[in-house]
Amino acid sequence: MTTFAFLWKLTRYRLILYILNALAWTLIYLAPIVPGLLTKQFFDLLSGSSPYGFGVGALIALLLAAALARVVLIVFGFITDVQFRFRIGALLRRNLLRHVLKEPGAKAIPCSPGEAISSFRDDVDQVEETVSWSVDAFAMTCFAAVSCFILIRINAQMTMWVFLPLVVVVSIAQLSTAMLQKYRAASREATSQVTGAISEMFSSVQSIQVAGAEDRVIDRFKALNENRREAMLKDKLMNSMLDSVFSNAVNIGTGLILLLAAQSMRDGSFTVGDFALFVYYLNFVTQFIQNFGKFLTYFKQCTVSKGRLETLLQGAEPTKLTEYHPLYLRGTLPEPEAEARLTPGQELDVLEVRGLTYRYPETGRGVEGVDLTLARGSFTVITGRVGSGKTTLVRALLGLLPMQAGDLRWNGEPVGAPGDFFVPPRSAYTPQIPRLYSDTLANNILLGLVPEQGQLERAIRSAVLEPDLERLPLGLETVIGPRGVKLSGGQAQRTAAARMFVREAELLVFDDLSSALDVDTERKLWERIETQRQGAACLVVSHRKAALAQADRIIVLKNGRVDASGKLEELLETNEELRSLWYREE
Repeated sequence: MTTFAFLWKLTRYRLILYILNALAWTLIYLAPIVPGLLTKQFFDLLSGSSPYGFGVGALIALLLAAALARVVLIVFGFITDVQFRFRIGALLRRNLLRHVLKEPGAKAIPCSPGEAISSFRDDVDQVEETVSWSVDAFAMTCFAAVSCFILIRINAQMTMWVFLPLVVVVSIAQLSTAMLQKYRAASREATSQVTGAISEMFSSVQSIQVAGAEDRVIDRFKALNENRREAMLKDKLMNSMLDSVFSNAVNIGTGLILLLAAQSMRDGSFTVGDFALFVYYLNFVTQFIQNFGKFLTYFKQCTVSKGRLETLLQGAEPTKLTEYHPLYLRGTLPEPEAEARLTPGQELDVLEVRGLTYRYPETGRGVEGVDLTLARGSFTVITGRVGSGKTTLVRALLGLLPMQAGDLRWNGEPVGAPGDFFVPPRSAYTPQIPRLYSDTLANNILLGLVPEQGQLERAIRSAVLEPDLERLPLGLETVIGPRGVKLSGGQAQRTAAARMFVREAELLVFDDLSSALDVDTERKLWERIETQRQGAACLVVSHRKAALAQADRIIVLKNGRVDASGKLEELLETNEELRSLWYREE
């Protein structure tokens, strides 16, 4: 999709608002036409060469009325411009965020979160700016056409010298395309690296302190900032040089006009009013030439921003960026859809996994050819050494990694899109590292869910959170801080578990849930899950004895493949891998 097609699709999102905005700014830019003509009449009247009978008072009143009308138009124009720009930016960010959230976890974004945030902020702002300036470019062209017509009727030769700089501006802008794009891309990339480094530092503060690496991290950050400074300087310098060229081209034209006007006034073919009109229009023609060159610059830079936004799509159709969707910017927001209840025929009887394969492109490690069967009410534990593929297996099963081969069947029916299928009320998942937010404990558990009577209480009990609630100052209304920093590791894990239990799903997937729990709390957790899961199947990633002892079936992974499967007693006798894990726990 070309940059022009991309911008044209965005303008049609709210076409009536865009037309109103274009009309407002066209009238704003055309408004100086009338004061220019009035100024001409004023000076002709003073010099005694006016063909009209307006008095000085009437001309002044008309000039004031024209100025007031332009002020009103400018206010209206800013309202329409802000409204339109905000919708364009919101649509782009909404579409981009929706695509990112729908992608499997390993493919959500092809860069660091800081770099992605830079694109969401800076590149969308650049597109907004370009769309907004397209209105100015159209309006300024209308002004140029009308003023050119008027000036040609007065003196065609001088009019040519007024508009000749425009040709120079357009030519320079076209010749500088490659450099504009190069410097803008470099400055955006350097900014993304700095933003990404800030994100990494904040998320790894403890690791940096433990390693005593503060000085090295700061030195790296200084180097990234220096690269950004140089890239931004080149970008700004290029833009300033172009602005300088635009302004000086106009100044050269101004000098030529003054020379020609002096000659014409000497031979009597040019009145004082004509000269006043040329000088008056020249200010606006200067703005037109400079701003038209600026629009061309923005258009070239928009090409860079569009390319960066498309990179976040990772091969998806670029039209996803400009899909039309409601934004709900006014009024009451629609209530989120309630989680659908499964009909009796949709409840889990058996989940069959055959030949599941996913290998990371960078390392080639992962899982290959994994088979497993999860029956209703079963408790299956996946175990193995670090790096054996346990987490990769459950993430590929749930669609958080793009399964490269294999077949999934829910009650015998094939599962086409695991990422869309394995969501509540079919499945709920607690990851290895819980994602918590700076909100109340209750909101972290519910995440917008409106629980039925007793549903939240049951989830809290299943997660063994009641003793912790008694110690928290505000109980469920306690704000737990960014990433749950006010909670211990075990409390964070059990909060994430309660979030899963409150969904009352058919398949519960735990990834190393009890790694931060003491022995007594872990025992209570598995006991309560066993008594309160109401027939749900459990798939648990763990090497802890409490979980292994609870299992109906254990699957032992080794180097990404199933090494053995069966009950605990059988595997302790027959499988060296499990024996090693079991006795290492002692």
